[in-house]
Parts: sequence; structure tokens; C-alpha cells
Amino acid sequence: MRQISGNKLLVKALKEEGVDTLFGYPGACTIDISDELYRQSDIRVILPRHEQALVHEADAYARTTGRTGVCLVTSGPGATNLVTGLATANYDSVPLVCFTGQVARHLIGNDAFQEVDIVGITRSITKYGVTVRNRADLGRIIKEAFYIARTGRPGPVLIDLPKDVMAELGSADYPKDVNIRGYKPNTSVHIGQLKRALKMLHKAKRPLFLAGGGVNIADANQVFTEVVEKTGVPVITTVMGRGAIPTNHPMFIGNLGMHGAYAANMAVSECDLLFSIGTRFNDRITGKLHAFAPNAKIVHIDIDTASISRNISVDIPIVADAKEAVMKMKEYVEACNTKKWLKEIEAWKQEHPLAMRPHKSLGPTDILEEINRQFEEAIVVTDVGQHQMFAAQYTEITEHKKLIMSGGLGTMGYGFPGAIGAKLGNPDTPVIAISGDGGMQMNIQEFATAVLEELPVIVCVFNNTYLGMVRQWQKLFYGKRYGMTDLRAGALTRRTGGEEKPVYTPDFVKLAESYGAKGIRVTSREEVPAALEEAKKNTNVPTLIEFIIDPEEMVYPMIQPGGTLEEMILDC
Repeated sequence: MRQISGNKLLVKALKEEGVDTLFGYPGACTIDISDELYRQSDIRVILPRHEQALVHEADAYARTTGRTGVCLVTSGPGATNLVTGLATANYDSVPLVCFTGQVARHLIGNDAFQEVDIVGITRSITKYGVTVRNRADLGRIIKEAFYIARTGRPGPVLIDLPKDVMAELGSADYPKDVNIRGYKPNTSVHIGQLKRALKMLHKAKRPLFLAGGGVNIADANQVFTEVVEKTGVPVITTVMGRGAIPTNHPMFIGNLGMHGAYAANMAVSECDLLFSIGTRFNDRITGKLHAFAPNAKIVHIDIDTASISRNISVDIPIVADAKEAVMKMKEYVEACNTKKWLKEIEAWKQEHPLAMRPHKSLGPTDILEEINRQFEEAIVVTDVGQHQMFAAQYTEITEHKKLIMSGGLGTMGYGFPGAIGAKLGNPDTPVIAISGDGGMQMNIQEFATAVLEELPVIVCVFNNTYLGMVRQWQKLFYGKRYGMTDLRAGALTRRTGGEEKPVYTPDFVKLAESYGAKGIRVTSREEVPAALEEAKKNTNVPTLIEFIIDPEEMVYPMIQPGGTLEEMILDC
């Protein structure tokens, strides 16, 4: 029987799993794997400039293609630099398989150079993690890793590869099937429970659908929209669920939660049945638990048994994949009498519409409205902060437009590398990154990756010279004590008691140009359309557009942390 090294088997396994793109950064413990990848041409190898950016790129590639993202990094610091990205993917249910190099087996536990227990470090933020101790197990473990990552509730899997195991010769066979004792993801829908829920839906006078990120992950958007239209039941979404139904659909009310629309939050507070699909009910949408949907019976459909009744006690639990459940719902649902309820919701919309107050200077809505106008098809990737919430409120999402972000972990630095990963997976679709000036600097080195890969990503930087979201909290709840949020603060500010500040650093336009990208600065709303039109002309390099935003711009509505959905701050 022909024998090959573990390094060769890994490359063979990747090909058999249909991997066409690998995000990798080399090191001593993975140099032999890099050599095997160099010898083949079926798998495109992307070399980012930082391992954290690398895993975000793989994450967004997975979110926007439906395929499993694949990472390869070396041991020690290479592996630990994955931690934030693994947690990001774990919170948002993104299928990743991450391979980390490891020192030889006889050195493990001896504080060898670049040795860490990466499986132990990441145990709580991965779906599964394992160190391969025997060459004979390598093929089976890789096969299981891909299966675990993409089945059930998707998530990241980490495989730690000791250098000597990978050098050892062994069987060239790669398993065709997976049979993991104790891991049997649910693939069916309990019809009895579902019929009970639908009967309750039909009887309700104020029914409400709550769609979470699970609807988008399961690609259930179209069939869910059909169910909504058949029933006439209005829809609210979480931030991660935005796009579960087109945002211009008459049945869509808006996002709920901390920065949710007034009508959406009021609808939750007044509904008598909350029919939720694919959401964890985290604190950013519930506020105080005792006051969340106080008048409602709650139905909860989720692929993850552990998510049901963890935060909110539900009346009818249904463990199922969102798409499978919604397809079954389509078979049984009937039209509901919601005319009176829809009129109440429309009155809330009219009472407090989601709109920013008029202002003279360039504002976030000026930019987002122009993006909506110019891009009928796009993938919009946000970083984390005020700009993210503005994008979640005002970006139109349809069947041709997708919005992705770090939702559960709220990872600053995700936006730009996320856009790179999305563009690599969707070369024919326009990709727009929306970032703040703070988050942009966390992975700005990825301009090198974007330039060398000839990726025409449009990067919109909302520069308000502050860490805007934290500043908003400081303005509202901390007496305007702007500690650690002024990005121009430093020695000059301290020396002059805050009277003087230096010019903002960096100059984003010059920095983009230094990488070989294009840079544009916009200071007025009149310049926005031309800037985006100019960016679209750059077809083989990224374009950074710096928008100078007033730091006093605030995201409203807002609910104070620990408040209830009815305690919305609508303006100040």
C-alpha cells in the first residue's frame, strides 16, 4: 500500500473537501505544509499580513459563499493570533476549519520555542478542537472536522498538527464517510410541535415574527418571505437577521433591540405571540428579561438545543434547521387576521419614524442613502461601532444585497479583512466595507493583501476622530467625560489641558496611496455621489473613501444598558 506523509495527506484532504481557497501564514512548524501547497495549483493560497485578519477573511469568505473557510497558521503566536477570529466565528455560527502548527510531540509540555496549548486556549470558543497525536488518525480527524464545522449549528473547528506527525509516513487513503459517536445533528422537524405553534399563530390577534441570523445562515430568506406573505404576519429582525426578508418589504418593521426602530421595539412589547426563528435572545435585543415581550406566548425555532429557553423561557420549543422548519411551515400556514394589528404598527412608524434629524454637515445617512441608490447588488461588510448601527438601520438589504458583520462578539477590526474575504469569494459582486476610523486602524495593513490580490473593494471610513460608540455612551451616561476615546489625544493635549490637538493621524488617503490603493477624502454631502462613482471605476485596486463626520452624530433610538425596550432614548 502506497504511503505518503501527513503533509501530503492534508493537501489531498483539502482537495477532496472541495477547498479552493486557503488563508495561510507560514512558520517553522508549518513550512513543510507550505511546501506541499506550493507544489499544487488547485487550491488558491492567500497570504494576509496578520493572522487575526487572516481568520476574519476566511470567516467572511465562508459567510458569503456558503462554503467552509480554511485557515493555516504556525504554532505559538501564529495560533494565538487566531483567538479573536475564532470567538467571532463561534458567536456568529460561521463554519471554519483552522489548522495550527505544533512542535513535535516529544517537546509538547516542555515550554519549547513557540509552543502553546492552543486546543486548551480555544476550547470554549470552538465547536471542536483536537491535537493529532497519531498519523493513522489524521485523515479521519480532518474529515470529521469539516463535517462538524458545517453541520448542525455551524462553527469553527481547530486541528493542531505536531510537526513530527505531519512528517510521518502513513496511508494515502482519505475517508469517504463520517460516523461520530455522540454527534448526530438533528435534521428533522417535529411536526407535532410545529403544528401546535402554527395553530397558536393563527389564533393570535397580535402575532409577530422575529427572524435572527439563523434564517440568513440557513439560506431560508426566500421561503421565509413566502411564509410571511401567506400569513400576513409582520416581521422584526435582529441585527444579524437583517435581510431575512427584504428591508423594503411592506411586512418588515425594522430591527429590534438597543438601537432598534421604535415601531419594532413597541411591537415586541405589545404582541401576544412572538414567533422567533434562529436567534439566541441575547441581551442587546431583550433588555431586562422580565420586561421582554411581557404579553406574549413565545415560539422558538433554533438548530441549537442549548439556545432554547437559555435566556428567555419559551412556550413551544422546536429544535430544527431554520430552512427545514420554514419549508414545513409553508406547507401548513394559513392567512392570519392582522389588519388591525398592522394599523397599530403603522401608527408607531408614523409617530417615531427611523430618521436622523436634519443637519448641515455631512452625516452617515447621506453616505448610506447614496450607497443604496448606486448599488442594487452588493455585499456590505461593517466593522463595529456607530457606523455599524447606522448601516444596520439604513442599509437596504434585498435578495441581491447582503449585510455581514461581527454580531455576537462585536469585533473591531473585522470590517476591512471581512470585505477582502467576501471579495475573494464573490469576485463579480461589488463589496463595500464600512468602518470607523478606530476599527479601520486595527487591520489597515491588509491594504497590502487587497492590492496584491487586485481586489477592487470600496472602503468607506466614517472618520469622526473618536471611538464613536463609546463616546456616545460617555455623552449620555458619563457626563461627557470623554476618557480614552479621543483619537487625537496625546502629549500635546495633555500639555495644553485639552486646548490644542494635533492634526488627525494617520492621513488615511496618503496611507492608502502608500500601499498602491486609491484614496479620496469627502467633506460635504455634495461630494458623496462623485466619490462613490469614482471608486467604482477602479476595477483592480481597492479604494478608500474617508468621510469627515461630525463627532456629535449619535445613533438613535437607543436603550440604556439594562433598560427595557419601552425605555427608548429617541433623541437628546
